[in-house]
Amino acid sequence: MQERQDAEAVLITGVFGAGKSSVAAEIAGVLEELGGRYAALDLDWLAWADPGSDDEDAELRMMLANVASILDNYLAIGIRRFVLAGAILDRAELEGLRTTLAMPMTVVRLTVPVAEIEERLRADVTTQRMDDLREAAAWLERGHGEGVEDLTIANAGPIREVALAILTHLGWG
Repeated sequence: MQERQDAEAVLITGVFGAGKSSVAAEIAGVLEELGGRYAALDLDWLAWADPGSDDEDAELRMMLANVASILDNYLAIGIRRFVLAGAILDRAELEGLRTTLAMPMTVVRLTVPVAEIEERLRADVTTQRMDDLREAAAWLERGHGEGVEDLTIANAGPIREVALAILTHLGWG
């Protein structure tokens, strides 16, 4: 357990199309350039499955179980910085992740104007992205994912600048 107390994480969150995965990848790239040891995990990918039921919490439980099962592998090889990207609906989901990680975590919520999200998601060739666009609009309308963050950053301008602002806030760069 001491390994987890010495580790820390940043969670990049926001609605679909906010650029969570892209910003996390850029942060990982900067850390690599600096020679830092890290692991980058896309939480949405760790929950991407059809559990075959209408259980609304099944995907969350799957993501948390997947995080729990791979986290120790990274810790065992000396990784102490974790860059996470994922859509977090509310404080209950966030607390589930905090409990699973059992390490300090800073939550950064990316904001993007709806028109920009629409442009980003419409540019994607997959049919699933149109569903993501509808879900992003619904999240924004209902305020899902708001209020869980320690820091809010507008994901506008060059992605490297957004990544560097986050790293500066964390003291990782």
